[in-house]
Amino acid sequence: MTKYNELQITANKTKKRVGRGIAAGQGKTAGRGTKGQGARTGKKLHAMFQGGQRSLVTAVPKAKGFKSLRSPAQVVYLDHLNAFKGKTADNFTLFEQGYVSTPFHTVKIIARGELNEKVTLKVQAASKSVQAAVTKAGGTFEKVPTPLKKSTKEAEKADKK
Repeated sequence: MTKYNELQITANKTKKRVGRGIAAGQGKTAGRGTKGQGARTGKKLHAMFQGGQRSLVTAVPKAKGFKSLRSPAQVVYLDHLNAFKGKTADNFTLFEQGYVSTPFHTVKIIARGELNEKVTLKVQAASKSVQAAVTKAGGTFEKVPTPLKKSTKEAEKADKK
């Protein structure tokens, strides 16, 4: 395989001069073909132009609004946290208890009901009223990033140790 520094190329390649007679190689039609819209001067056709046929962009129906690509946070209610008396509630413990469907998505705690137990919260988000209720009950709230799934190689390494 040739190396980058051994490539046989010229730094400033001269521009091909078209339309300079038949003998020059690109004479007469100058590589534009015979007649048609593409052969004319000043041709400016956008990328989706299909020769006058109704383009795909025009044919596809447009829905109002937009579809957000961001998945909404999984909601856990404040009164559910009473089950974690004196323990730490994070994505994995909430998943084990069945409050969230997956531990690898954002979890938000929302106020509903009363919190009577001391709980250490380590999730991605919580409403201000929830943060106040947790501190009032004697617990703490810590905002942590969303946990990432381990790759299969990392998981195997962890299992071997």
